[in-house]
Amino acid sequence: QVQLVESGGGLVQAGGPLRLSCAASGRTFSSYAMGWFRQAPGKEREFVAAISRDGANTPYADSVKGRFTISRDNAKNTVYLQMNSLKPEDTAVYYCAANIVTSRREANYGSWGQGTQVTVSS
Repeated sequence: QVQLVESGGGLVQAGGPLRLSCAASGRTFSSYAMGWFRQAPGKEREFVAAISRDGANTPYADSVKGRFTISRDNAKNTVYLQMNSLKPEDTAVYYCAANIVTSRREANYGSWGQGTQVTVSS
């Protein structure tokens, strides 16, 4: 399994940007599809975005489409989530996860990071 460490979370005002990073260990990062999920207080964890191994396929949740962009740099073993036009309802702990295939389903992901808190103030 691959080990994942998220970073880049913090406090931001509504309308502002934030970029999350997820660094992966090991030399097989390019063989994994990656996903971002989030969990708000009192809610279940939900899908945000995913990216295929080659970066060509990038599905998004409807709630973030047009505002968030997922990307990856296989040379740096890192996946990113650029978040623009943030809203208070984007406040959550954000997790990255690794899977063999691109998927929106949480249950398909076998490796998870510890999460990074994103708080959007109104």
